[in-house]
Amino acid sequence: MRETMSTKTTNKTPEIRFAASADGTRIAYACAGTGPPMVRAGRWIGHLEQDWNSAVRRPFLDEMCRSYTYCMHDSRGTGLSDRDVTDVSLDAQVKDLEAVADAAGLDQFPLLGISAGTFIAIAFAARHPQRVTRLVLQGATSRGVMKRNPTPQQIEEANLLVKLIEVSWDRESPMYRQLHTAQFMPGATQEQMQDWNELQRLSVSSEIAARHKLAIDEWDVSSLLPQIKCPALVVHCRDDVRVPYAEGRLLAAQIPNARLVTLEGKNHVLMKGDPAFDAFFAALREFVPAGNPSAKQQADAPFSGLSRREREVLELVAQGLDNLQISAHLGVAEKTVRNVMTNIFDKIAVENRPQAIVRAREAGFGATHH
Repeated sequence: MRETMSTKTTNKTPEIRFAASADGTRIAYACAGTGPPMVRAGRWIGHLEQDWNSAVRRPFLDEMCRSYTYCMHDSRGTGLSDRDVTDVSLDAQVKDLEAVADAAGLDQFPLLGISAGTFIAIAFAARHPQRVTRLVLQGATSRGVMKRNPTPQQIEEANLLVKLIEVSWDRESPMYRQLHTAQFMPGATQEQMQDWNELQRLSVSSEIAARHKLAIDEWDVSSLLPQIKCPALVVHCRDDVRVPYAEGRLLAAQIPNARLVTLEGKNHVLMKGDPAFDAFFAALREFVPAGNPSAKQQADAPFSGLSRREREVLELVAQGLDNLQISAHLGVAEKTVRNVMTNIFDKIAVENRPQAIVRAREAGFGATHH
């Protein structure tokens, strides 16, 4: 995790970084907070800077950062990530998550999927069982609306919503986006609705929003659910207007080691002031305990903030290996080594490789080779 980013809840936007995905798309990400890591899968409505000033999103961020080092990113085509993209497929977005986790130096971590992000989280957990220690799914479904045996009326409604996004999303007037907002948060205050209306417009263009919505409607990861190896927590509001409770219940029943927690309410987006908000965080903290090492523990372990991978790389750096040699030794891409080195420089407060070598050797790294 990047400890140079905000280590406690503040009024500042955390430092924004960029990770290069497999196809070269630049994905904006940030980590903030204190405690063990918690990684959030991407979602198509979001903006790393605007979220931090949002009346809806900020209270959620504050709660996450109070207990965890929360790592989040803007989905391709949205927020501060590259906007001009053609591929918004599930596979591409799983690879984006891979790139962010690698760039943040995280080998193993709990993974949070919210709304459409649950598809990405499920696919990532099935593809990388050794990396995901806990899986948390909120407002989840494993099937897009077109994969749930929709009625003709439901098909027409889904197509109309996409068309509405195409023609009205970018407009200054929130009149049409309000219809979308009403599905996400029917119980919101006027201020919260206005905030969400504007966040939608700032997050993504009408063209990319429609493309995301079309793709999500066709996604189906139900066949992957039996492959989930880690414990899972599925949290769903009983009267969720956006994604039916039955979908969350079905998903929980198909994951081998899943627990279902039912929240009372109808909001798909959890908001401060709603009892479901507090109930979610109570369930989350029970499932993924928060906690920080004591000051003594931190002092006793050299570079205790480094991940396992970062310590491996630093050991090889202290032995005198260059990036190409390290990539061959570890069987990873040289680009990955460069990303890890950037994390190491930040965490041990050095500016370059020679300084890193000196500090590492002072701490006992590379002892048999110098």
